[in-house]
Order: sequence, then C-alpha cells, then structure tokens
Amino acid sequence: MTEIGITSYGVYLPRYRMNRKTIFGAMGWLTPGALPGEKAVANHDEDSLTMAVASGLDCLKGNDHKKIEGLYFATTSSPYLEGESASIIATALDLPSNLRTADFANSLKAGTGALLSAYDAVKAGGLKNILVCASDCRLGKPGSSLEMVFGDGAAALLLGCDGVIAILEGSYSISYDFPDYRRGGFDKFVRGMEDRFIREEGYAKFIFETISGLFRKYKLEAKDFAKVAYPCLNLRDHGAIGKKLGFQTNQIQPPLLNMIGESGVASPLILLVAMFEGANPGDKILLASYGNGAEALCFTLTPEIKKMRDKRGIKHYLDSKKELTSYEKYLVFRDLLPVETGFGEDIAPTQLPLTWRERKAILALYGSKCRRCGTPLYPPQKICVNPDCGAVNEMEDYRLSDKKGTLFSYTLDQASFSFNPPLIYGIIDFEGGGRFIFEFTDCEPDSIKVGIPVEMSFRRKYYDKLRGIHGYFWKAMPLRS
Repeated sequence: MTEIGITSYGVYLPRYRMNRKTIFGAMGWLTPGALPGEKAVANHDEDSLTMAVASGLDCLKGNDHKKIEGLYFATTSSPYLEGESASIIATALDLPSNLRTADFANSLKAGTGALLSAYDAVKAGGLKNILVCASDCRLGKPGSSLEMVFGDGAAALLLGCDGVIAILEGSYSISYDFPDYRRGGFDKFVRGMEDRFIREEGYAKFIFETISGLFRKYKLEAKDFAKVAYPCLNLRDHGAIGKKLGFQTNQIQPPLLNMIGESGVASPLILLVAMFEGANPGDKILLASYGNGAEALCFTLTPEIKKMRDKRGIKHYLDSKKELTSYEKYLVFRDLLPVETGFGEDIAPTQLPLTWRERKAILALYGSKCRRCGTPLYPPQKICVNPDCGAVNEMEDYRLSDKKGTLFSYTLDQASFSFNPPLIYGIIDFEGGGRFIFEFTDCEPDSIKVGIPVEMSFRRKYYDKLRGIHGYFWKAMPLRS
C-alpha cells in the first residue's frame, strides 16, 4: 500500500521582533500588565500572502515546481475578501497553470483543515502533490491583550506519496460555534471575548476533547507519542492541558508564545515543523489545532526525515532577528497611524491588463535567456544584448527569483518616501548572469556594502486603498543570518 503524508516542509518568521515591554510602555495605561517575551512583527511590505510565498519557497527547495498539482492557502487575514490569494501565491512560486487552488479562511483551524483536505485529495488519487501554505498577520486593537498575544508567521507543507517524511496515521475533529473571535467585513481588528473565558471554555476544553477523541478512535495513549504540540494563550494553561491528557513535560512541544506569539492558522503548522526538527525516524507525534472546535492529527516519522536537516528551520528564524524598538513605527507598518508621504502621495491607477500580460515577469520574476549564447536578461527581451550575439527572437523563459545575487552598486535615498527610511535600492548581479535594479528590504544602511550576497524576497510593493489593489513584486535583501 502506498504511504501518503508530508514529503517536505518550510517555515517563515518575519525578521522584526517587538518586546512586549515596548507595547506596554506605550499602551500600558490601558492594560493590566505586560506578557513576557516578544512577538514576531511583519515588515511594512509583508502580509499573509508574502509570508506564504516565503514559506512555500523554503518547502519547495529541491523539488520540481512543475510537478505540483494543487495549492491550498489558509489564513484569516487575506489581503482580499473576494479574489483568490492562492492563485497569486501559485504564480509567485512558478507553479503550473493546470493547478487546483483554493483559499481556506474564517477559522483558526483552517491550516489543519487545508492539510486534511490535501491529504484526502491525494488519497483519493485525484492529485499527486499538493502544497499547503498557512499564514496569518492578525491585528488586535492597540492597547488590547490581543495586540500583545498575536504574532506573525507562516508554514508550508507538501503532501504526496514519494519521499514521505511523516505518514498521517489518523485524525479527529470537533466543531462548535464558540463565541471567541470574530471579524466582520468592515472590521480592521479582531474582536474577542474575555481572555479567561476563551482559555477555559475554548482552548482548554476543545483541545482536550479532540486529543481524547483521537486516543479513543485509534486506541492510543499519551505514552505512545514522542511529542505533542498544540496552540495556547497562556503557558500555565498549556502545561495543565498536557498534564490532564497524561503527557510528561518532555513530551510537550514548547508553544513559542513568548518568542513569536500566537500566529493564527499558521500556529499549529509552525509547531509541527518545530517537532520535525528535533524528531527521529519511527517517532510518533501528535498535533492539535484550535478554532471553531479543534482538530487532532497523528503522524509517524520515516527515515526520510533525516534528509530535511538542511532546512533553514525554526531556529534559523528565531536567531536571525532584529528588534523593533519603536511602537510608533509598528503602528505605521500596520497602517494604524497616518504619516506624511510627501507630494504625489496618490497612487496612479494600476494598469491591470498590463500586469496580467506581464504576470510572469512581475510575480514570478521571469526574465529571458538567449538560446544562442546563454545570456540572461531582465526584463524579458526579444533581442540579445550581448554585443557578440545579437540574436533575435531566440529567447527562452528564465526564472531569477530562486537565484542568489551580489550587490554591484547601491543608493541610499533620503529624498524619496519610505515607510522605513532611507529608501535603499541597488543593482544586483545574479549568479549565472543577469542584472537589474531592485529595492532593498529587511536591512539597515550600515549592513549594505558593495559585494555582499543577496537573495530575492516576494513583497508588497504598494497598496492602492482607493481601488483596493495590492501590488506585489520582488525585493532584494542581504542573506539572513
């Protein structure tokens, strides 16, 4: 019998972290106390969609993008209420057009819901490889406990039959119309009930019920598992849930609440990746999610898990961080504090027919490569610029998004507006050839030097509020280390 399960994984955490004392220092007069630790904060040009692309790229490293047959995207913070985000992600990841895409939304358990749906599709034989991306960038009102708790992040899992690293052995789901969180069409912020009510009546009871249900369904016990992971809002409650289920302290995966915060639909999948990184072949692990009920999934790891050790992983992103010390800058990043953007602040209408025709060049960063001499070009050209060649209409597609580069020259622009000044842009020479000018992100002026290695990152270039259009493109950034 062919085993079906997870064949690869990826994760992404934003570079910025905000110490919760910084939030309390600015808004503490509204709250009873500060939570310990810090939260992950997306940059001003990041959202749930760009983070999903980053985790997807990490997951697909070493895999043939053209063999992916489906992409499911889970989030509660999609940039569009109507308009499929999964199709944008698929284009940015350079997946084939004969692809099944779907957005999973409106519930915190949408991440595990998308994962189970992908598993069912592969098991039914309709699709062979499905990429599941879960990402969230939720907003709590300034001064609220939700603002303290929420953190941004993304994870991606590839489901298939070849090279399975984790076999999905079973699952158990429960569903309740529980009044914890909600956000209407005109709400910018997540609304929530009282914290203790959500923790005691929601998380504590639902996670216990779904894991207990999985135990009964498959005749399992806590001692059968090497690790268990589930989200939480309070570390003491988290430990109490595990103890009530019969787990020992060394079996319970730390929830990362004090390191990145509660990352919505991505939270359980990020915890699953964390368990993968410290696990061994033969280990049985258990994952639970929360949201309008809960879901529990159990996996058995195979020897293929050893091949994943070269992934960047959770530790890489936890270590490669930059503290965001200004609460006011955070408010600007989240579009909660209006700022002066200078003359010409109105965004010109996006030429949607043009962006459609040039979608591969814009979203997937495709250039062209001369078949005669091998010279790469960006943007795509019909005539080779190599003075020794000059071939006409002899070009093939050439993707640059996965290529490393070197900074040839750069400019620090103090005159042009940037949400995180100065505006930095430079000329990038790509490995294997090709040169173009890109804006930089996730860096400071003193980290930019001619000759440094860089990589490309999919980001939001602008947001046209008047017309409701999010414009995406690729930016350069120093290698994150």
